[in-house]
Amino acid sequence: MPTVGAVPALDCADPATLRAMLAQQAGEVASLRAAGLVQAALGDELREANGNLVLATLDARTLRDAAEGAQRRQNEFLAMLAHELRNPLAPISLANAMLLRLPEPSTELLNLHAIIHRQVLHLTRLLDDLLDAARISSGKISLLRSPMPLVDLLRRSVQTVQVRLQERHQQIQLDLPEELIVDGDPVRLAQVFSNLLVNASKYTGDHGLIRVAARAHEGCAVVTVSDNGAGMDALVLASVFDLFTQGPRALARAEGGLGVGLNVVRNIVELHGGTVTGSSDGLGSGSVFTVVLPLVADDGAVTVLPRASAVPSSRRILLVEDNLDANETLGRLLLGEGHLVTSAYDGVAGLALARARAFDVLICDIGLPGLDGYQLITQLRKTAGAHIPFAIAISGYGQVEDRTRAIAAGFGQYLVKPLDADALLALVASSAVTRFIAAARPH
Repeated sequence: MPTVGAVPALDCADPATLRAMLAQQAGEVASLRAAGLVQAALGDELREANGNLVLATLDARTLRDAAEGAQRRQNEFLAMLAHELRNPLAPISLANAMLLRLPEPSTELLNLHAIIHRQVLHLTRLLDDLLDAARISSGKISLLRSPMPLVDLLRRSVQTVQVRLQERHQQIQLDLPEELIVDGDPVRLAQVFSNLLVNASKYTGDHGLIRVAARAHEGCAVVTVSDNGAGMDALVLASVFDLFTQGPRALARAEGGLGVGLNVVRNIVELHGGTVTGSSDGLGSGSVFTVVLPLVADDGAVTVLPRASAVPSSRRILLVEDNLDANETLGRLLLGEGHLVTSAYDGVAGLALARARAFDVLICDIGLPGLDGYQLITQLRKTAGAHIPFAIAISGYGQVEDRTRAIAAGFGQYLVKPLDADALLALVASSAVTRFIAAARPH
């Protein structure tokens, strides 16, 4: 018997058998060749897929880098835009503040002052919201949190929009408890509720009604801002907190807007560990926005510090501002309060004056020719024997890093244009400046 697996001996005398075996081997070779072609094709496809994957990875990385670069350029552009727009707003705001200080202003003049004041505030709010949207998208917004009474903040927020409500004969009802303590940034939370109130007023007709209510619920403060205005349909509700989303245009265009206010609201609330939602029963049925913020677990007693009284003494002030109109209007404002003002229009001249004479207060723009404000205060502090005044930086840039850089350079305060005239005058006359001057005097 033949061994298992052995190749049978060929019968050379049998051509038919030989032809059959050759045909079988030829078929097997053809099958192997076909399988090899399939494997080669699969290998080619695999190599092509790997190449495409590498290219896709590189493209994704390129697109990500391009997107990050575009966002960075956008934020830089928005910061520059705010600076350029705030520069002309500053002298307009200051000049308007001086109108009220004219002797016996007429009714017409007071009306014109009110119009200018409202429009400056409107432009300032638009700039602030636009910049905050950019800062939030790039993760550059920060909070200065502390335990604070929420109800007091709500009442102040209502006061900021009171003029707007009176113009449209809108009523506002408050349902507020005695005390709710939250851990929050008072400036940012005031922005949240002011934005919600402005939004409610914008989409509510004349003689409309706006309600603000607050209560404690399960360890949280729940604040609702509701109105009986235009309302929202389901499509708008789904994206109401998205950037550049607007409500019904018939009302929105009456006052303008960029569609960023509610986006800023949502992001600030979420940074506080809270939530905000919007609801409406449909067009014409009004809207309700609900903000939920965590309450301070152990609030204890809230200490209210007495306000420092203004000191009426005259200050020797060095004003360094390259914008001629802003320099003149701010100088006149300070002179009108009894202060002695010396003006300079560039950083080099400002530094020379600060080194040569003793001033109580330095009010210095950051963007100056020759030497910028950072360089001026840095070089002044390095000057041996120089008298160092209380330094106030003023700038159109309002980002956190700008403020931090100014304080680190040696400024005591950082104010963003357009300046609040009353706040600036109160700062110049404050007891903090008086204490600084007293400490700087030679003993």
